[in-house]
Amino acid sequence: MVKSDSPFASLIPHPDIPSGAARSVTACAEPVGPDSLRFRYVLEADLQFIRIPPRAADAGRTDPLWAHTCFEAFVALPGSPRYLELNFSPSGQWAAYGFDSYRQGMTPVLEEAPRLALQRSAERLELQAEVQLGGSLSSPEPVRRASGGRSLRIALSTVVEDRDGRLSYWALRHPPGRPDFHHPESFSLALELPSHPLDSP
Repeated sequence: MVKSDSPFASLIPHPDIPSGAARSVTACAEPVGPDSLRFRYVLEADLQFIRIPPRAADAGRTDPLWAHTCFEAFVALPGSPRYLELNFSPSGQWAAYGFDSYRQGMTPVLEEAPRLALQRSAERLELQAEVQLGGSLSSPEPVRRASGGRSLRIALSTVVEDRDGRLSYWALRHPPGRPDFHHPESFSLALELPSHPLDSP
């Protein structure tokens, strides 16, 4: 498992589904508090060849964002089958799901909407998302007791849609077979959360 010492890591396209539109995708995850994470993604391409969802009038929780250009993160606690799927669209829309185990028990999570920021130029699209995890990773104990001062397992990924509607799938690591961001092998990044102030020393 890779430690997140460097700020950005390169995502790689799925080997069976190359992308002719995007040149590169990089991403990073960093803690901004004992219950909070910040994700950043940079897509480099001639953006006229990429379908980018326009800014939505209702930038709230929306399904299924992964059908178009979308930035994603998956978060889990070590030794637990539970994990979160987070979707961030350039439209400003988002989604968050909790799973009891691999693709099982999917339910909407997160009470507080992520804070999204988007910057765009002719050849660069950058999205930043700050997420308050709350108790979404642990049940029944709150996240401060389950993850304060511990490592998280992270998978970072991106779906890129070209102007002809073709999708390419980018991730830190691809398991064998079809694209599968949920696969346990995709959780290849380790991230340390700081201890909660209420945790005992």
